[in-house]
Amino acid sequence: MSQHSYDVIVAGVGAMGSAACWHLARRGLKVLGLERFDLGHAMGSSHGLTRIIRLAYFEGSHYVPIVRRAHELWRETGEQAGLKLLHVTGSLDLAPEGGGPVESSLQSCLDHGLPHEVIDAAEVVRRFPGFQLPAGHLGLWQPDGGFVASEKAIYAHVGLAQAHGAEIRTNEPLLDWTPTAQGGVVVRTERGTYSAGRLVITSGGWIADAVPALNRRVSTVKQAIGWFTTRRPELFREGAFPVFILHVDEGNFYGFPLYEHPGFKLGGPHFGREPMDPREPDRTPSPNQVAMIRACLARYIPDAAGEPLTVKGCVYTVSPDEDFIIDAVPGVPQAVFASACSGHGFKFASAIGEILADLSTVGQSPFDLTPFSLARFDA
Repeated sequence: MSQHSYDVIVAGVGAMGSAACWHLARRGLKVLGLERFDLGHAMGSSHGLTRIIRLAYFEGSHYVPIVRRAHELWRETGEQAGLKLLHVTGSLDLAPEGGGPVESSLQSCLDHGLPHEVIDAAEVVRRFPGFQLPAGHLGLWQPDGGFVASEKAIYAHVGLAQAHGAEIRTNEPLLDWTPTAQGGVVVRTERGTYSAGRLVITSGGWIADAVPALNRRVSTVKQAIGWFTTRRPELFREGAFPVFILHVDEGNFYGFPLYEHPGFKLGGPHFGREPMDPREPDRTPSPNQVAMIRACLARYIPDAAGEPLTVKGCVYTVSPDEDFIIDAVPGVPQAVFASACSGHGFKFASAIGEILADLSTVGQSPFDLTPFSLARFDA
């Protein structure tokens, strides 16, 4: 097998990897991106047209600086690619008063000066009559939230990277890699052997194959999403309806306004995720998962509770605390990785690609990555 040399190899050209390819290539580096499947495939975590972007972040205020940068980069990347990637609809976190999520989202807004409103269930329904909420629920409204066109975003990053000289090879998964005595890496696939000064690993559900330190740290689960017939589509059109996270007794669900599909998109619930091996080809959601989504629609969004038009499964790679892991491979500083984004990572991809490029070129990031270090689990 022939051997080719690059400045940086990126293993996994999905959300994070495509962004890393772009940010590295725009810096003038010779980049190779290796993707296990076709570009924009439906075997991972990025298909299904849309992903929510929220600036009010109940998962932790420490995420907000990174997601604000991601928000800027989605707009910038779309402009450079000639595509609309960022759709600002406003976002709603909906949860029982005192339950925690609204209060945590509110704290993130206060910590970072984000515009926001806290509104009661009656006001939510007045503004967005597609909802039918329990009286004790509150909504945290943040006007800058919205969604990213997820598949278009990957195509945009790859197209921009290629325009700056990156080489992208699909259907060519990484088999293994080794560090060299000179401080670089050698990567092997079925089609060739490649060398590079740096390696970025963003292979999603397969990341533990490339980063053995993650073997006991991450797990993979299947999350269900579906698009359902609406009785009153005018209630759910973009511009009339926001993205939202809904916390109810049945679980945590997330949804979107109508976009490029006649059905209303809802995903969840959090506890309905089912363990899976990403090597298994079937991504079909279980009947139980679909039934839980339909029950949520019937009770809380009844005008979107029609027959399913499309149902899909996504692979989520989950860490024990459901925070991200962004770090160097232990003992190998020339290899960095990002994974275990635990079902809430896509919105950050534009910024995490930039972070990975920073780590690969200058060895540090302007953001505090301590909360995302692998060492936190040892502590």
